[in-house]
Amino acid sequence: MSNQDETPENRLRKELPEERPSTAPEAVEPAAERKPGLTGRERLVQGLWPPRVTRAQLIVAVLLFGLGFGLAVQVASNSDGDSALRGARQEDLVRILDELDDRTQRLEDEKAGLEKQRDELENSSDQAEEARKQTLEKERQLGILAGTVAAQGPGITMTIDDTKGTVEADMLLDAIQELRAAGAEAIQVNGVRVVAGTYLTDSGKSVSVDGNKINAPYRFQVIGKPQDLEPALNIPGGVVQTLEKEQATVTVERSTKIVVDALRAAKQPDYARSSSQ
Repeated sequence: MSNQDETPENRLRKELPEERPSTAPEAVEPAAERKPGLTGRERLVQGLWPPRVTRAQLIVAVLLFGLGFGLAVQVASNSDGDSALRGARQEDLVRILDELDDRTQRLEDEKAGLEKQRDELENSSDQAEEARKQTLEKERQLGILAGTVAAQGPGITMTIDDTKGTVEADMLLDAIQELRAAGAEAIQVNGVRVVAGTYLTDSGKSVSVDGNKINAPYRFQVIGKPQDLEPALNIPGGVVQTLEKEQATVTVERSTKIVVDALRAAKQPDYARSSSQ
């Protein structure tokens, strides 16, 4: 083609890029073929498992476990005590109730006595003389409790015959504690005075009381109200039943006059002094 044949239209065609065939648009994937997303249940499971436990949550869980275990132990122990009473006979339950009534009456009598002393001090014309009398009476009472003076009065004699040698010091100590709880005012065992600081230890097949070795049979002389002392020893699961399980023979006798004449030397305290000095 000559230059004359090149019209402006032809020159424009040469300068433009070649035309390319249009491509078909990509096929859109059908909605039915898309992968379904996670459901609400699956997202909940992924959020809860595996569990993510913080330190604070772990400490709270341990504390709650300890609290629950303690409550379970307490409930079990209370259930054991209740079952022991459920298994008791009617006469045993009546005896226990009578003993509780006697202890209550004893406390009421003691309260009335103290109130009477207060009234006497307040109303006495010679308060100094009345105070001196009460001081002497209190000194006598304290001497009985301390074991520095002899005492006599109603009470019981308990004899424990231990032919098998199975009775130990802790069993005799339990008997002393039960007698004190029942209102015993003076006790001696095989000629040894029992006071607040008395201790018992095993010594071979025998027992030592405050360092004094005693042998069976063990003879308790106890001053107090016999109607309170004897039932306290014979309650279900009490002193007598415990000793009998150890094949020991226990006899308890009431008496209108028990003499407790074993004495303890008065001990001067090393450090304690009266605050009135």
